[in-house]
Amino acid sequence: MATTRTTLSGSTNGRGIKIAATATPGSLIHTAHASDLDEIHLFAVNSTEIPERLIIEWGGTTSPDDLFKAVVPPNGVLDLVTDAQGLVLTGGLAVRAYSETTNDIVIHGFVNRISP
Repeated sequence: MATTRTTLSGSTNGRGIKIAATATPGSLIHTAHASDLDEIHLFAVNSTEIPERLIIEWGGTTSPDDLFKAVVPPNGVLDLVTDAQGLVLTGGLAVRAYSETTNDIVIHGFVNRISP
């Protein structure tokens, strides 16, 4: 198996992705490869002075199957959103996110693409 590190597909040149959506469907973070496994690592930054709730839509929008929630701490702290080992997605499914307010949370991350 070969592993290649790449940027999130919703990112421009590896920069952070602002979460503009406040409802489903969320802002696009990454679209998984059609056949390879994408091990996705996400980190969030909250630019406000209060904690913000973030909803991640992992491959779909069905609750509770595809959704998980995180509270992102305030004041620009880079906070791990996914497990430290990453979470895997494939089949061209999308990872999206929304929060309670627009443009307060920025997602950073990377993908380890694993191909046979």
